[in-house]
Amino acid sequence: MHLRTGFQILARSGYVARGIVFLLLGGLALFTGTTTTKSALDSLLAQPFGQLWLGLIGLGLVGFVAWRLTQAIANADNHKQDLRGYAVRAMLFGSAVVYIGLAYYSFDHAFGFAAARSSDGEKDLAGWAMSQPFGRYLAALIGLGFLIGGLVTIAKGVMGKYKRYLEPQATKNTSIKIICVYGLCARGVLFAVAGVFFCYAAFTIDPQQAGSIADALNWLRQLPFGGILYALAALGLFLFGGYNLIEGRYRIVRTPDPGEVRKLVSPTNSPV
Repeated sequence: MHLRTGFQILARSGYVARGIVFLLLGGLALFTGTTTTKSALDSLLAQPFGQLWLGLIGLGLVGFVAWRLTQAIANADNHKQDLRGYAVRAMLFGSAVVYIGLAYYSFDHAFGFAAARSSDGEKDLAGWAMSQPFGRYLAALIGLGFLIGGLVTIAKGVMGKYKRYLEPQATKNTSIKIICVYGLCARGVLFAVAGVFFCYAAFTIDPQQAGSIADALNWLRQLPFGGILYALAALGLFLFGGYNLIEGRYRIVRTPDPGEVRKLVSPTNSPV
C-alpha cells in the first residue's frame, strides 16, 4: 500500500509540474513570442513568491524523473518484452535525462546560484555527441530518436492510445479528448521537426544547426500562413500542458514488480 502511494505521488506531482511548464511555454509563445522552456521557467521569478514556485516545480520534476526511470527500468507500465517495448522504454529513459536538466535548472534559478550564461540544450547535446568517436552517426541516431518520438506522440493522440493510461471516466469526456489529441499532435509535430534539425546538424557536422522546440516554432512562422501555423502550434503546447494536468489527475499509475524495484535500489543485485 505504501509503495503504491509513493508511486502515485511521484507520478502525479511530476505530471502536474510538467503540465505547468508547458502551460507557461504555450502561453508565452502565444502572447510574447518567448519560445524556450527555460525562459518560461524564468518568467515565474518575476511573480510573487516566484522562487518558491520555481523550487516546487523543480521538486515536481524530480518526481517526474523518478517516475520516468521507474517506467523505463522497472517497466511500471508493463510493456511487452519485445523490440517495440524496449524502444518505448528507451524513449522514456531519454525523457528522464531531459527532465533531470530541467529540474536542475529550476533549483539553480530558484535558489539564486544560476550562472550568467544561458545554454542551449539541444546544441550542447549535438556538440557533445559529435565530439565522441563516430560522433556524426551518434548525433544522427539521437536526431532519429527525436523524429521517431515525435511520430509516436502524434500516433498516440490520433489513434487514441493515450486512453489506455487514463481512468475510464476521463476517456468519455469530449473536452478531455480534444485537449489530449490536439496537445499530443502539436507537441509531436514540433518534436519531429526538431529531430529533423538534429539530423541535419549531424549531416553538416555543425552542432549549431541542431534545433529545439523554439527553432521548430520559428520555422513554422516562416512558412506560408506562418502566423496561423505558429499560433496553432503554440496553442497546442498550451493544451499539451493541459494534457499533463489531466494525467496528473486521471493517470493510471501501476506499481512495478517489487522484485524489479529491489534490483534498482540494491547494489547486491547489480551485475558483476
